Amino acid sequence: MIDYTEKIPNNVDLGRDRVLQRALEHWQPAYMNWWYDMGPSESHALEVYLRTATSVEPDGWAQFGYVRMPEYRWGIFLQPRDAARQVNFGVHKGQPAWQEVPGEYRSTLRRVIVTQGDTEPASVEQQRLLGMCCPSLYDLRNIFQVNVEEGRHLWAMVYLLHRYFGRDGREEAEALLERRSGDADNPRILGAFNEPTPDWLAFYMFTFFTDRDGKFQLCALAESGFDPLARTCRFMLTEEAHHMFVGETGISRILQRTCEVMKEHKVENASDVRALGVIDLPTMQKYLNFHFSVTIDLFGSDASSNAASYYTTGLKGRYEETKIEDDHVLQNAEYPVLEVSGNKIIKRHVSALTALNERLRDDYIAEIQGGVDRWNNIIEQAGLSFRLTLPHKGFHRAIGNFAGHFISPEGEVLTKEAWDNNQYKWMPSREDHKFVQSLMTGRVIEPGKFANWIAPPIRGINRQPLNFEYVRFN
Repeated sequence: MIDYTEKIPNNVDLGRDRVLQRALEHWQPAYMNWWYDMGPSESHALEVYLRTATSVEPDGWAQFGYVRMPEYRWGIFLQPRDAARQVNFGVHKGQPAWQEVPGEYRSTLRRVIVTQGDTEPASVEQQRLLGMCCPSLYDLRNIFQVNVEEGRHLWAMVYLLHRYFGRDGREEAEALLERRSGDADNPRILGAFNEPTPDWLAFYMFTFFTDRDGKFQLCALAESGFDPLARTCRFMLTEEAHHMFVGETGISRILQRTCEVMKEHKVENASDVRALGVIDLPTMQKYLNFHFSVTIDLFGSDASSNAASYYTTGLKGRYEETKIEDDHVLQNAEYPVLEVSGNKIIKRHVSALTALNERLRDDYIAEIQGGVDRWNNIIEQAGLSFRLTLPHKGFHRAIGNFAGHFISPEGEVLTKEAWDNNQYKWMPSREDHKFVQSLMTGRVIEPGKFANWIAPPIRGINRQPLNFEYVRFN
């Protein structure tokens, strides 16, 4: 169970380590200063119907109630320890999982934790203004739930830094609150977390695509031989599922509303659809192309010596590592990667150890395709011929084998001139962003009401009706 009587709620018996407790209590005011500066804009007095973790057990880990977000009880929650757990891959396969950081892996493991931790406050910063143009109280509550849970995920990584990395860890924890998304001088570590999220369509795409990258990265870290990291990530995955739900259902509802309007008014031309105050399907495709491409860059280079090292040393596994039927060492295994040769894309087999990023990316793409298929079912059921598609994995890439090349969504190698002539047919232009933002000039906060460009959800949160007062304005 989680002890909410403590200043910092936790299930790690924090009170027994007074030095650690004092260090985290010293960090806590800096975190609150960050939240007031960079958390959701003009939200601090609102009462929000939020879910709060009360247990890490699958059948009883949350309760719902009204909370002012600055009063949300952020804390430190790890899955229960399995004393029999072993390292399941790499050169340490079969050894007991580590309860302390192996000295030879200290700096590498710290870098892994910092990189993951940096993504959590970044997404809050990217989304901080969206509450001012929310399409409903239901959606406003959902983005606030995402925000407070991203804040708790930051706490999870900061605990690991303080508990296991001494002064270096404390300094890294402070730096997590100093970087800013999109800042020219002190940006966030990963590129996708410096991109603006200027509207709700971008937010839903982000939570579908980029939060799902978070899921796959957390799944890989949940296999770690360093047991406290694995246990931390397993609980974080429980909360991450809601973020992906918000993204997939948000896009589904936009598609549903657009299709309803197209059928009712018998229009298909994008400009005619826009004139009716909903988001046209080609613009949805452009947003999809952009968010997919910047997200798959987050997996890293197609062939990576760092990925091989993380795996061999037992720090980071594959997606669902223990379900894979192989030797879990991979010394002699191969995996295919794509690269550009002349004006063609070719397949080349490389060491499976160096291709671990690519394998994780492929696992991710397979799951993403399932979501796109569900979106297309909505369009198909409306009797429309348009279909959303994932672009080629080489499209608009800045990292890996495709960096520096110009690849069309269909996988054709282009000249720079051809790319320049077509890029805004494939990705949102300034005019596209301007149109989408024009639909979101105010916020809809009457219970049960929704903006014209999005359909209501099928059901409310925690079995509440759609006209429930999910956010109270005092």
